[in-house]
Amino acid sequence: MGYRVQRKLADMEAALLNGAVVDLAQGALLASGVDNEHVLARYLARIDQLCHQIGAEAVSDKGGDLKKAKRIFHWLWRAKPRRYQRQGNFKLSDVLDAQMGANDEVGNCLGLTLLYNVLAQRFGLKVRAVQLEDAFGLGPHVLTVLYVAGRSIDIENGFPHGFDYRGHLENSQRQEWGDRELIADIYHSVANSLFEQAKLESALESYDKAITLNPEYTKARLNKGIVLVELGRFEEAREWLEK
Repeated sequence: MGYRVQRKLADMEAALLNGAVVDLAQGALLASGVDNEHVLARYLARIDQLCHQIGAEAVSDKGGDLKKAKRIFHWLWRAKPRRYQRQGNFKLSDVLDAQMGANDEVGNCLGLTLLYNVLAQRFGLKVRAVQLEDAFGLGPHVLTVLYVAGRSIDIENGFPHGFDYRGHLENSQRQEWGDRELIADIYHSVANSLFEQAKLESALESYDKAITLNPEYTKARLNKGIVLVELGRFEEAREWLEK
């Protein structure tokens, strides 16, 4: 039974990598390493529970999508006022555990953006992500972009006054991501962690998944080349580094 359950989730991940349309929450949990169907169901139920806690006011038609989006954002900050942690959780599973547990910190920019986007989509909002190669002088950064009433609004999940944040609008490195690219960033972060642990073959596998989901992900392609050098596969590494 356990093998069949794991095989089913492996097939779901393969479908995601092969271009199937996958719910952001489900794809993010697979990328986060959830490999058990029962565990996956439990995390999806936690998302439903969070939606219920945010309450019926957020799904009311009164006030429209903008009010709904604000309500979700401010509810999360009221629930966890110290939620951002620079080197914090990036896996959706860990973020959900922290959001609903005793931890004060919930996640880093990727983790908080994943959580907001997942909840926003559950409430019928149109959201994507914005990736910046450098923000606040601290390096790569991810945030939410909301599309509502014919305009786009940046949502900076890293601080409590980040709704309709305008500080990134003129950033020349601004790149918009859909769900697949956002999931790719989880695989990339997993790969970085594995590389730091000297688990090179596993890191290479995760970099490949990131590149499959986002073929234009330059940093993932570069990091794959570095891993190939570490593995002594110099010809392959040269090809990737030249690309």
